[in-house]
Amino acid sequence: MKIDVMIEKEMKDSEFAELWGVESEKLETAIALYKAREEAGLTQVELAERAKTTQATIARIERGDNVSFDKLSAIAHAMGKKLKIEFA
Repeated sequence: MKIDVMIEKEMKDSEFAELWGVESEKLETAIALYKAREEAGLTQVELAERAKTTQATIARIERGDNVSFDKLSAIAHAMGKKLKIEFA
């Protein structure tokens, strides 16, 4: 069975669909941070130093772990960016 077919079937379960949505949003945040960091030409260590946090924190966020808005804001500012939250 292809993964797309399996996911489509599972999405009929409201609990699965809700959890899928939450995890997808975390992944989008992780990818956005990774791309912004790479675009800025920074390593995880360099970004962590600028944001006054640890490399492990940056790595966890880039893996999709939960993060506070305050932490994301500090990281964005460390790259000379603003944090923008959008409800789509």
